[in-house]
Amino acid sequence: MKKSKTRNVEENDIIAGQEALELKKAKSKQAKKFRSKVMAITWIFIILFFFMSGYICYIALTNEQELAENPYNSFQQILMEQNTRGRILAGGGEILAETITDINGRESRVYPYGNLFAHVVGYSTHGRAGIEAEMNYFLIQSNITLPQKATNGNLGQKNAGDSVRTTLRVDLQDVASRALGVYKGAVIVTEPQTGRILAMVSKPDFVPAEIPALWDDLVNSTESSILLNRVTQGLYPPGSTFKIITALEYIRRNNQNINSYSYNCTGHYSANGLRINCFRGISHGRIDFTTSFAKSCNASFANIGEFLDEKLFRETLDELLFDEVLPFSLPYNRSRIDLNSDTTPAEMMQITIGQGRTQITPFHLNMITGAIANDGILMRPYLYEAVVNENGANVRRYSSTTEKRMISEEEAAVLKKLMESVVLDGTATRLRGLSYSAAGKTGSAEFGNVKGVSHAWFTGYAPAENPQICVTIIIEGAGSGGDYAVPIAKRIFDAYFD
Repeated sequence: MKKSKTRNVEENDIIAGQEALELKKAKSKQAKKFRSKVMAITWIFIILFFFMSGYICYIALTNEQELAENPYNSFQQILMEQNTRGRILAGGGEILAETITDINGRESRVYPYGNLFAHVVGYSTHGRAGIEAEMNYFLIQSNITLPQKATNGNLGQKNAGDSVRTTLRVDLQDVASRALGVYKGAVIVTEPQTGRILAMVSKPDFVPAEIPALWDDLVNSTESSILLNRVTQGLYPPGSTFKIITALEYIRRNNQNINSYSYNCTGHYSANGLRINCFRGISHGRIDFTTSFAKSCNASFANIGEFLDEKLFRETLDELLFDEVLPFSLPYNRSRIDLNSDTTPAEMMQITIGQGRTQITPFHLNMITGAIANDGILMRPYLYEAVVNENGANVRRYSSTTEKRMISEEEAAVLKKLMESVVLDGTATRLRGLSYSAAGKTGSAEFGNVKGVSHAWFTGYAPAENPQICVTIIIEGAGSGGDYAVPIAKRIFDAYFD
């Protein structure tokens, strides 16, 4: 009996031991699982930490300028206390803006050319605008040598800031400004093969150094548009310059038939309850496609526009960057065109001659013109050659960049011929018979409610066979593009080829 009890106790002890062992193993497994989960979570956080650290470093490196310009970043103020604001230079080295320090240590920003470069150079007080704003990060930096900085520190002097050398040409800026005279309007001059901006004039203008004195009046005025850069921010009906785009669309859809196009112009075109008149009611008679373009026949282009496909035309406009972001860093407005599935035939007729609710900036029109001149390739417009330190060494260089193929080479060739015909036998004959050849398109864009009052447009390039310079001009309320804008283009071309 005792043996049986002893055996039972031993068996119970064995069972208890096994259960304890199994419980221990289960706890060990649970502990291992818990440790594994903890390690997995730890590694996830470690990976996330390194990922976030790398991302922050990437953001800091790729957005260094934006971070430095942030108003909450005190580093900018430190740099301004250590360094004198650098110069802005023209392409030829002429000083467009510099900071002068008087004997009492007071600094003042000086603009040697007064109002000549007002909008493109901008101002650096009461906020910033133009190049002064866009290149502020570089202008407040100083990349002189460490010994120079040490010497300045010992003398209690500021370091000389870095300078920005632009692509702007003083001679072309001066000619464009003088030619525009007292008119409100804009002129932009570029190199189509590189994208370099040679001149940018907007009127009315201002003297940047006088901004502190003018500021209160400017911000309190509801009518003043002096601070508006009309080149990049002015939105205008394109008038007949838009026929470049209408012609492109017609070429794309009727390439095999453009030579057989014929229209009998009686001075107006009536359809869909709308009457469109040719400029000054001129009757052009029987004309082909080239003559329609050269003479800027509204009736013929309204006839073309009535039968264009809205969806396909919208695709072309998208490719030409209407209602799209432009490859440029200074402030600009997007060109707008109200073309969609709800567009009526009457509205399409207006669109094809550049009227209605279509609006474009001179800058955008110049880009399209430059792409045509450059065999269909749009170069990214740029304003800067380099950032240099006080010793003349390059801190940063800028170069020509291809943005995109805007139109095909074949399409560009046809458009070039059309634009040459405008000069040879059309509305821009004042550019004919000169020491250089030219091509372009004029425009007279009606606006407002007063019939017959129009903006004068010209956009074109020279020489026609090897374009080196591209010019776009608008004169507000002046009248005919051929009468007012073309002579300004001639003066700019003359100065360039002199």
